[in-house]
Amino acid sequence: MTSIIELYVFVLAAFVGYQVITRVPPLLHTPLMSATNAISAISLVGSLVLAGANRDQVSNWLGFIAVMSATINVVGGFLITDRMLKMFRRDPKPGPPKALESKTGGAG
Repeated sequence: MTSIIELYVFVLAAFVGYQVITRVPPLLHTPLMSATNAISAISLVGSLVLAGANRDQVSNWLGFIAVMSATINVVGGFLITDRMLKMFRRDPKPGPPKALESKTGGAG
């Protein structure tokens, strides 16, 4: 009976998570990615604790898989966030041409 309740909670959480994510406006994706990276970092710490517990062979392998998955998630999240932030950067304004500086008595 407990496994049916756990499966029900998992399916409900997946459905609610999907509904929440699909309704986020594009302007909020970058701040949410940063928050998601923080949550993924917390799961990375938890997976390191699991991997370092050294209880038995199965927990060691599960801990290793959890560390690898959480690390990939954190690094990928930071790469995506960096790429999204680059879209909002403005191009630097060009300075005066070199020929104009020498004619007006500029340094040079």
